[in-house]
Amino acid sequence: MALIAKEREVVVPGMILAEGMDYLPSSGTYRIDDKIMADQLGLLMVDRKVLKIIPLSGRYLPKRNDIVVGKVVDIASSGWRFDINSPYTAMLMLKEASYQFVAKTANLSKFYAIEDWACLKVVQVTTQNLIDLSAKGPGLRKLQGGQIIEVNTHKVPRIIGKKGSMVSMLKKATDCKIIVGQNGKVWINGDPKMEVLVVNTIKKIERESHIKGLTDRIKQYLEKKLGKTIDFQVTDDRPDEQTEEQNV
Repeated sequence: MALIAKEREVVVPGMILAEGMDYLPSSGTYRIDDKIMADQLGLLMVDRKVLKIIPLSGRYLPKRNDIVVGKVVDIASSGWRFDINSPYTAMLMLKEASYQFVAKTANLSKFYAIEDWACLKVVQVTTQNLIDLSAKGPGLRKLQGGQIIEVNTHKVPRIIGKKGSMVSMLKKATDCKIIVGQNGKVWINGDPKMEVLVVNTIKKIERESHIKGLTDRIKQYLEKKLGKTIDFQVTDDRPDEQTEEQNV
């Protein structure tokens, strides 16, 4: 009738996390009789009585409503094919590219050229792994200027933070525009020196994502680097389960 593993402990498949019926299994865990077991390598998170595991590695698998940062890799008559850092490419069809009508006879490279980057939303993922994207919605657009970096997709919730707190603090401290795609691609645009600071800070978040009180640690790090106090209130340190539209 007790929790056996500790919160934020690195657990391995088959490890017993809890005994009894007081806790409920969630993502990355399963129940056998009165025991909850780990189904994958990762960090154990305890949300009240719910146990879940944040994986430590793996490729991005798109889900409906995910916000992604993707690159154009092909242009077809029906739209644009994007690399979204997944085993499968995704399509942005003409009807989802703009609120304005785009004729099939139009020069599509004027809208999105090969190697252009964009912030897009996943609107459909079929059982055959066909992925449809949309550029219609707040913050969805072609990304111009700045730089793109790649992070571990499983660290994205920590980079975004609780209700977008971490990325909001980064934006406020550096005055950079930042979009964190759930596919592990991050767009940063601002003063070149501040872009470097954002990159270094995000890498620090990746390395220390398992440490409690991370938001406060990052606030102190930014204040030291900038030589000034950041007027930002640190609240709950744990990331939200749903983070798709918190950083656009």
